[in-house]
Order: sequence, then structure tokens, then C-alpha cells
Amino acid sequence: MGTGKRRILLTGVAGFIGFHLGRRLLEAGEEVVGLDVLNAYYDVKLKLDRLSQLEGQPGFRFHKLDLADRDGMQRLFRAERPEIVVHLAAQAGVRYSLENPHAYVDSNIVGFMNVLEGCRHTGVRHLVYASSSSVYGANTRMPFSVADPVDHPISLYAASKKANEMMAHCYSHLYGLPTTGLRFFTVYGPWGRPDMALFLFTRAILEGRPIQVYNHGRMQRDFTYVDDIVEGVARVMDHVAAPNPEWSGDSPDPGSSRAPYRLYNIGNHNPVELMHLIDTLEGCLGREARKEFLPLQPGDVPATYADVEALFEAVGFRPATPIETGIERFVEWYLAYYGRG
Repeated sequence: MGTGKRRILLTGVAGFIGFHLGRRLLEAGEEVVGLDVLNAYYDVKLKLDRLSQLEGQPGFRFHKLDLADRDGMQRLFRAERPEIVVHLAAQAGVRYSLENPHAYVDSNIVGFMNVLEGCRHTGVRHLVYASSSSVYGANTRMPFSVADPVDHPISLYAASKKANEMMAHCYSHLYGLPTTGLRFFTVYGPWGRPDMALFLFTRAILEGRPIQVYNHGRMQRDFTYVDDIVEGVARVMDHVAAPNPEWSGDSPDPGSSRAPYRLYNIGNHNPVELMHLIDTLEGCLGREARKEFLPLQPGDVPATYADVEALFEAVGFRPATPIETGIERFVEWYLAYYGRG
């Protein structure tokens, strides 16, 4: 972490990753300006309970604001003038993008444009933003590398994240704005999102309902524990994106540029079979799940697997929390927060 107090604008601060990162930054003595719209995509109470742990801490203040509110975003940037922006707010979820595509354009495209313009006009030193492993889309060569082209997204969510990477490159190229995009791989842990598999499975098992196991259990995910994500983001914040002097337009590297632009994967680089996750969860809960096996859903990919060598070379870190440890910590939190059903 950098030394001295810096003013950091953290969007999505009441979200899963945003809350954990906000807590980490405040503990390190940073000044955190938190932004969140607190929408009802999932339980707002969970978001408010996360936020309540940050509010009142020295160095924290909160703005309830929609990313798509252009005037509101301009006022926020002018008033706060952050040194660093960590942009985690987005309309999340692959499956929901099939039901409500406009929400993804409003938040992930229009909202990101407002963040880029804010950074450009107030001299932000580094923009770090959340991309997603979903950008790899129809790619099948494993592990997924930032050196691979990602031109075949299979959900609008993925397309919006790919668009963010391309928009960031324009601003790095045109205005010299250092931007770093982080492709997160299936993040899980305490205070997690209720629409994610681990949360859904835990709730169903405790309530005695069957769990829905897609692709007949033949799914692999590079499950990444939230503390590892936060460590990666914190290190990348301090590693300001710089031009790659080796970059060539004859053979363009997708993960870097002549502009101050970088992309990194943050994943556990250890794909886990969905059935192993379920077995581990059953062990932690002391209950067996009733399983309903279903085909692969539209927009879903059968496997994800992160190549994190570029991240390791840049900041000396690669995620390594074992799935067994992470699930145990999640279950402890879940039982303390919700009880046993």
C-alpha cells in the first residue's frame, strides 16, 4: 500500500468487493469517498449492513449516486477531486443481462463513460476498474491469458465489460490517463452476493430445498477468495499503468499498449469442479444437498481458469486461498448473519 493519506473514490462501496476493499483502505489510513446507488438487484439490507461497518470510520464519507447521472457525477468529481479511482460499481450478473439488458447499458456503458470523463477532467492519477473473466466468452484455450484476444462475448454483461476495456484504452491513448482493468474470476467469501452459486446453495441446503446444478455438474470455476481479490486490487492501485515500450502494432499485445493501459487477471489459477464445491459445502454445513441436474444456461461458460503470471510479474502477488478454507469462512459468516434457516 502507498504511504500517506490519499483520497480514493471507490464506486460500488456497498457491494461485495467494494465493502471489503473499503475496509482494507480505511484500516491503512486512506481517505475513502464511497459511491453506491444501493439498487435492489439483490437484498438492499445486506448492502446497508455492509455500509454501516464503514460509516462513522475516520476518513470515510458516502455519496448515494447513480453512475448514469451525468450531472451528479460531474459535481462529485469536481467536489472531491480524487487522486485514485477504483471503479467496482456495475450492473452485475450474466443471467440477469438476458432479462434486463438496458440496465447493463445504463450502468456499465453510460456509467463508465461518466467515470472516464470525471477522471479526465480532474487529473486522476490512476483509474483501476473491474472487468470480468466473462470477457473470455467463447474462448476455450486454458488458462485464459490477457495476451489472448477476447472478441466473442456470449452475454451482454460480458460485452459491456469488454466495452469498458476498449473505452479505457481510448482515454489512456487520447488523454494519457493511466488505466488498469482487472478481470475478476468468480469471487466468493463472507458478505458475498446472494445471486452467486455458493450463497444460493447454502441457503437452499439449510432450507431443505434442492439445489440447481447446471451443466449436470460438469462446470469448472476459478473460485477466488475475496481477500485475495482485495490484496490484488490494493497492489495494482500502487502500480500505476505505464506504456509498454515493447508494444507493436504489427503484433498487438491485448493486455498492454503504447498508452498507459494494462489488463490483469485476478483468479486463483486453480479451477474447481462444481461438484467439489458442493461436497465441501455439504461438509461445512453437515448436511447433504438434494441436487437437481440441469443443462448449461444461456450466457454461461463451462469452465474458467486464470493465467495470473502478468499480475505476478507486475505486483508480486497471485491468489492462493484454498477453496476449503474460503468456504469454511463463508459458512461461518453466513450462519452468524442469517442463522440456520
